[in-house]
Amino acid sequence: MIQPSELLNASILIVDDQEANVMLLEQMLANAGYRNVSSTMDPFAVCGLHRDHRYDLILLDLQMPGMDGFAVLEALKEIELDGYVPVLVITAQPNHKLRALKASAKDFIGKPFELIEVETRIRNMLEVRLLYRQLDRYNQQLEQTVLERTAQLRASEARFQRFAELSSDWYWEQDADGKLTHWSGPVTDMVGIGGDDQGGDNGGWDAAERAQLADNIAERKPFLDYVYSRTGANGKVQQLQVSGEPMFDEASRFAGYRGIGRDVTAMAALFAGPRPATEK
Repeated sequence: MIQPSELLNASILIVDDQEANVMLLEQMLANAGYRNVSSTMDPFAVCGLHRDHRYDLILLDLQMPGMDGFAVLEALKEIELDGYVPVLVITAQPNHKLRALKASAKDFIGKPFELIEVETRIRNMLEVRLLYRQLDRYNQQLEQTVLERTAQLRASEARFQRFAELSSDWYWEQDADGKLTHWSGPVTDMVGIGGDDQGGDNGGWDAAERAQLADNIAERKPFLDYVYSRTGANGKVQQLQVSGEPMFDEASRFAGYRGIGRDVTAMAALFAGPRPATEK
């Protein structure tokens, strides 16, 4: 929402080679309460002035010697790279109106002036221009916020990953196709992720336990402290504990899994304790 004070503080440039027209427009704008009005009768000075001041509105006469208003419009388009040229043209030639609009002018005023019409068109154009700038500022702030939030998220992810690596024997991330994308420790060997057999029933894995873990992953379920086992070539049973969670991208599409794992064989043996002797 544009406040009345913003409109009255908007910067306006009057461009006309006729001093009487300049004075008339200046008086009309002053009577309407506009406080930031400049003028020039030199069309060659318009682009330089606009580069320096970035006017919210330029009232531009089309019929000027040396450099007409159409040439000024073309020059202004090279300054306003976003394509919005804040020009309200002034002309006594009805056939120039459409040509001016095609040349990027936003509106027109006919001569001789109808002061009520002039005030209304100026106000409408300023409202559009200030809203346009307000939207541009908002988009810039939004973009900056997104960049800051993204940086915070990446820092948080890095801290999480580092903590996970320190608190476990291995850490892994895999994409939606099950391919390892990041890991620390012997993930392929110990967890069975990323290998050619993808776990399966090879390598001494307990087939039922591995199938249950695979089902969790296939259904995109998180799992916490899941314990499964495998039997080594020497006949010893190894207990492994894993936790994992699915990852999703900004569009809520499944992007893969990440998780941690530990070898808990020694811990399992400790809690199991010695078996009581069998009575004879």
